[in-house]
Amino acid sequence: MGSQEEERLLVEDGSSENGTVGPYTGDGSVDLKGNPVLRHNTGNWRACPFILGTECCERLAYYGIATNLVTYLTNTLHEGNVSAARNVTTWSGTCYLMPLLGAVLADAYWGRYWTIAIFSTIYFIGMCMLTLSASIPALKPPSCMGSICPSASPVQYAVFFFGLYMIALGTGGIKPCVSSFGADQFDDTDLTERVKKGSFFNWFYFSINIGALISSSLIVWIQDNCGWGLGFGIPTLFMGLAIGSFFSGTILYRFQKPGGSPITRMCQVVVASLRKWNVEVPHDSSLLYEVQDKTSAIGGSRKLEHSDELECLDKAATVTNLDMKTNDFSNPWRLCTVTQVEELKILVRMFPIWATGIVFSAVYAQMSTMFLEQGMVLDTSLGSFTIPPASLSTFDTISVIIWVPIYDRILVPIARKFTGKERGFSELQRMGIGLFISILSMTAAALVEIKRLEIAKAEGLTHEKIAVPMSIFWQIPQYFLVGAAEIFTFIGQLEFFYDQSPDAMRSLCSALSLLTTALGNYLSSFILTIVTSITTKGGKPGWIPNNLNEGHLDYFFWLLAGLSLLNLLVYMYCASRYKCKKAS
Repeated sequence: MGSQEEERLLVEDGSSENGTVGPYTGDGSVDLKGNPVLRHNTGNWRACPFILGTECCERLAYYGIATNLVTYLTNTLHEGNVSAARNVTTWSGTCYLMPLLGAVLADAYWGRYWTIAIFSTIYFIGMCMLTLSASIPALKPPSCMGSICPSASPVQYAVFFFGLYMIALGTGGIKPCVSSFGADQFDDTDLTERVKKGSFFNWFYFSINIGALISSSLIVWIQDNCGWGLGFGIPTLFMGLAIGSFFSGTILYRFQKPGGSPITRMCQVVVASLRKWNVEVPHDSSLLYEVQDKTSAIGGSRKLEHSDELECLDKAATVTNLDMKTNDFSNPWRLCTVTQVEELKILVRMFPIWATGIVFSAVYAQMSTMFLEQGMVLDTSLGSFTIPPASLSTFDTISVIIWVPIYDRILVPIARKFTGKERGFSELQRMGIGLFISILSMTAAALVEIKRLEIAKAEGLTHEKIAVPMSIFWQIPQYFLVGAAEIFTFIGQLEFFYDQSPDAMRSLCSALSLLTTALGNYLSSFILTIVTSITTKGGKPGWIPNNLNEGHLDYFFWLLAGLSLLNLLVYMYCASRYKCKKAS
């Protein structure tokens, strides 16, 4: 048996000196009590069914609300098309903004496990309130009497939107942590587990869309045909199942220790750099300050190699004569380690790639707004059966479910032969392909709308607020293309922001990837507002009037296609200049 020092290094490295895989994980993961964990009976795929089950049920609950929310707002709360679309995108944006709060709490204080547990409870309470608001007659306005539709009272609005935004808060602790917590189950220092982690992200997104499929088909049908109380109640039940599934796998999980506030560490680098603004950075990077221990001074983080970019930030790690005289290296507001400086550099390098995801998310937001409103003025009948317009998003989900195994089992092995990369495509290549496909989806939507307006004009329905005799199934290609784009861009983002982020900032970086979705929804709302303001001047109906037969929704889709093309060109430039993270 080796010495205690050898055992300690074995625990930290997860490998022995000859390079063979040791019994312990090498990425610093621990059990719930903080002890090093054995790789053979924790984590890996054995822990993932509980995490994937949690995500599937939670996404069923979320999409059970989100998919048909615009219908509830227009038909039950009697809002107009633009107002309903704006409320949906604003709420959806908030759902993807709140993860910043959850991420900071997870990385700094609670860890991902307890953050998920606490915010899941908040989420469940919000779901219960929403179900009550849709079930109790006093909490919703009366039904329309002919063309007269009473508006919801302030109290009715308050109860409904309070529950809705409780759900938005709940997502804040779940969204940035579940994917990262699942990826934590695979040891970065083990080549076999590292490859499996790439596959995990694919199947994680597959689980999301299984839940979405059930919501956009069965749950939407129940909401339209059996009532909103039951339609919201079933997703609430599944949210309860999500919480149960998550706790069931506790004994198998690997946990990463929180490393303190990432925001504080970034501020320390900025302050220390400013305090040493006139100090010259040494040409030899080995002279910059770094702890001598094998592990980083930041809890839950490995050391990072110095990079030559953003030299001004290296001033924070420059040891001055005053530092040497006082022999005080413990004040991070004056002297930071190289690893701490590199954390901030990584985030700065990520920013241009991150920003290009906003326009893509604005395209994605159309599925729950403009695609849905377009579907409402198409023929929804299939024999004697009426198809809810929101259920067409099923084809987006089916597209994802089809593409995940094709990508994971066919495209990746083929691409690996040509690129030599573990995962076939790099994360940047993958995201770029998705951005290109998103342009095709907006083009398809515009072409469908052009045809719909031609039929409306030919049938004399331009001034009639009714559906035109054109099957809603013409929307399938645009939904299918959005699904294909998701497989490349959204999963690519999950991989990119997990792999390229510093160890102690993974929840925060996952939240930043989700923030693009929030800003995409806000961008969609902003574009809607601007387009409506400009196109309705002089008493004109505008591009998106309440009667879409009088409008030009196709122009809106072309506008998004043009923005997406410009966004792709910017992305290609930024991706070509990006330098990947290097761990020491």
